[in-house]
Amino acid sequence: MGEETTRLKRAVGCTSRSHANFSALLNSLGVTLLCRFERAGRPSDIEEAIIALQDAVLLTPPGHRDLPGRLANLGSSFARRFDRTDELSDIAEAIASQQRAVDVTPPGHPNLPGQLTNLGNSLRRRFQRTGELLEIAKGIASQQRALELIPPGPGHTDLPRRLGNLGGSFKCRFERTGELTDIAEAIALEQISVELTPPGHAALPGRLTNLGNSLQYRLMRTGDPSDAAEVIASQLRAVELTPLGHASLPGRLTNLGSSFKCRFEQTGELSDITEAIASHQRAVELSPPSHPDLPAFLSNLGNSFQCRFGRTGKASDIADVIASQQRTLELAPPGHADLPLFLTNLGNSFLRRFEQASELSDITDAIELQQRAVELDPPGHPDLPGRLTNLGSSLQLRFEKTLSCDDLKESIAHYKSAATATSGSPSLKFSAAKKWATLLHRDFPASPEMLSAFETAVTLISVIAGLEQTVKNRHSQLQSISSFTLQAASAACALGRPDKAIEWLEQGRCLVWTQLNHLRTPLDDLRTSDPDLARRVSDISKALESAGSRAGRSSMGSKAFMSEKVGAEEEARSHIYLEKEWNNVLDTIRCSVPGFENFLLPPSCSTLLQNIPESGWIIVINVHKNRNDALALRAGLDKPIHIELPGFSPEKAEKLRENLTKHLVKSKLRMREVVADDEDGRGCKPVGLSKGTVLRDLLAYLWKEVVKPIFDALELSRSPSELPRVWWCATGPLAFLPLHAAGLYDKSNSHNIFDYAVSSYTPTVTFLTNCVKNTHRAPEDASGLFVVSQPSTPGLSRIPGTTKEVRAIQMQVATTGVRQCILEGAAATVEDGLKEMEKYSCVHLACHAIQNKVEPLQS
Repeated sequence: MGEETTRLKRAVGCTSRSHANFSALLNSLGVTLLCRFERAGRPSDIEEAIIALQDAVLLTPPGHRDLPGRLANLGSSFARRFDRTDELSDIAEAIASQQRAVDVTPPGHPNLPGQLTNLGNSLRRRFQRTGELLEIAKGIASQQRALELIPPGPGHTDLPRRLGNLGGSFKCRFERTGELTDIAEAIALEQISVELTPPGHAALPGRLTNLGNSLQYRLMRTGDPSDAAEVIASQLRAVELTPLGHASLPGRLTNLGSSFKCRFEQTGELSDITEAIASHQRAVELSPPSHPDLPAFLSNLGNSFQCRFGRTGKASDIADVIASQQRTLELAPPGHADLPLFLTNLGNSFLRRFEQASELSDITDAIELQQRAVELDPPGHPDLPGRLTNLGSSLQLRFEKTLSCDDLKESIAHYKSAATATSGSPSLKFSAAKKWATLLHRDFPASPEMLSAFETAVTLISVIAGLEQTVKNRHSQLQSISSFTLQAASAACALGRPDKAIEWLEQGRCLVWTQLNHLRTPLDDLRTSDPDLARRVSDISKALESAGSRAGRSSMGSKAFMSEKVGAEEEARSHIYLEKEWNNVLDTIRCSVPGFENFLLPPSCSTLLQNIPESGWIIVINVHKNRNDALALRAGLDKPIHIELPGFSPEKAEKLRENLTKHLVKSKLRMREVVADDEDGRGCKPVGLSKGTVLRDLLAYLWKEVVKPIFDALELSRSPSELPRVWWCATGPLAFLPLHAAGLYDKSNSHNIFDYAVSSYTPTVTFLTNCVKNTHRAPEDASGLFVVSQPSTPGLSRIPGTTKEVRAIQMQVATTGVRQCILEGAAATVEDGLKEMEKYSCVHLACHAIQNKVEPLQS
């Protein structure tokens, strides 16, 4: 190679620039220097290659048959230099040259598919650097066009490689967005690539590895057990086909170990984690001390030991974890991209051992390591909020042990930094904000910072719960959100800010109510008004949410399986770009799309008060373990009226709910709860009638401790004239109790809610105010009442009084001339009921309902 380069340099030096072959000599010299750079890595070679190839392109006239090839060579040289320098200008030059090569190549030319593939690869590289989703979309389109140009039939030798390239691009986009259709495409393409690769082909083990990694990505996202078996089968076959001594064998063993670990995390089978440890150990044993990936192999081995420790609790396992991770740190050179991750992992292992043995030295070591990890992450790095949260948790744990006020204050400070970071996953930042707010609420209840902490958390709720997720994940998240907003409202009330209390409660309740009942998000509404902006919001939000997951990706195996090795600085730059894009698209939506001025923002109290019904009060009751408060809203008021309820508690509410449920069951008015071990599958066994005073006592308690204090504060009195309306909006276990019937029902001293107000319920304030704001009459052909009556559903308890109730409604409605339809008994089928609901503006149901407490969406 050296002699060839010297010969070509001499030939170029001796040839006139006007000579017909001069551009060809320059091209040959450039290609030779490029090849030597790829073999030896000398920076001067790639610089000289680019100069020679630029000159060769410049001297090649338009339309010359060699121009496409020379442009392609120049593009490849810039791409190679980008790999070394990470300069965006280099990959931009590569793409420009490769795009021009494609443009000047005539249709049907045999080199066109290869040029399209190279262009797609460069676009993918730039996407990995910038995070701009348009780049990867262009890259995929280019590689798809390359595939379309390959002649039909299985005989084309380059087809498996190009299928694998396209699969890699889909996988690359999945890593950024989490879009399941992308990883499904990657898997399908890589499966075909494997099938078309003949046995014994040198590329087959690598293609099996890529397929296994794609399957594992999907497994980690969906938890589908069938993927787990396929992952292991692919990685195991890749290992079996790789000869001993092959440079890729340690990495493939690591991938195999990670696939066993992944299945263990699903099934808990100890045999899987044992296999994982064995594979990781063999990878470590086969790697020389100088192997660049040895620190990662050791880190993965330590992670598998830690998984087994979590299952067995054996001290020997956590000792093995720490030994592996300490050796990882010893081998990782200064500046290693994963050094913060290695420090975090070791810190977490000391933390686990502290939780087991309570040795103060372990938690101290954990804190020191986590602090070093935080210091090594550049500003804007997406992992930083997670590392700050880990450090805050360790300091909090040490505070619980030592009661050191300094540890507590530092813990709070780190949670605050994590929650307010400009980068990182919104879910991680929400977790940090909850911890920040909760510690302040518990230990510094008078802190002026507490409102800011809760405000930060509630704003993040708007983002994470308002976007696209699987229904199951969304419901799990909403449960956490609902309880947190009760805590936030409690804190606001304690600080004398009922306006914030109502805003935060409404934010949580609106998200829970609308999503659990309609499965719509703010993004769904935006998609109706502006599909393009909705797509941008969806794409960027998925990219932001996937940030901070480098630890999870590294744990899958050798970093060789990843499309590129991504440095910490590059990740930080990419994420800062995403954050700017996110803020820009939100500004665009709020400023330019009518009706979306508060998109993904909590509702303001002043907005909520604008459309309160004139005829009465909306009363929101917040039930929390710290305190219990009512917030009364009325048209014309500029802020809620705050009413403390010191005689009430969530524990009492829960007890009343349990008593009421038992009473209804005994009275044959409600089914028993469904139990898992009910062998005949009925879950409904009515028992005898209750003869106690449970209901009377419950209604009296609600009157004395909840309703009467509120009515007294609002100066509502008994009146035989027109009664005001009250819309109750209760939280927690109080939402299950009959506030509308509260009262004293003694013959000698009867006081009840019916004497003071007409009661209704509303799930949220916004639900009711929207009805006021958007008042419209139902179409004439839909106006009317539809009634369902099912007093005796087969297999369920009888509902007494149903027929009498329906007859009374029927007679009352008939006097008004309102159109009505009644389905009773066997005629009241689900199918017919749903059809009739579409025809009537009002519905009255007198029948059983079934609540699924595990999966409420299936109720």
